[in-house]
Amino acid sequence: MTPQQRDLARHALGLTRQARSYRNRFVTGPGTSDHPVWMQMVEDGFAWRRPGSELTGGDDLFGMTLTGARAALDQGETLCPEDFPNQSI
Repeated sequence: MTPQQRDLARHALGLTRQARSYRNRFVTGPGTSDHPVWMQMVEDGFAWRRPGSELTGGDDLFGMTLTGARAALDQGETLCPEDFPNQSI
């Protein structure tokens, strides 16, 4: 995971404010600087993507896979069990 990917992953997980994730989402669309980064994370298995909808204003919705979320954690940080119920896998 690149430093830019890790920064976006941490933002999606809400790890910029506290030591436990509290969300798992990031909305962005084609033409933005971070959309290609998210698409690469999807290709690498670090993230998932749902195509844009009315709810997201037409932009894509991204979230972290368990593998990607674990790669974004700093020492002492944890993932919310509601967003990642199969953490023991």
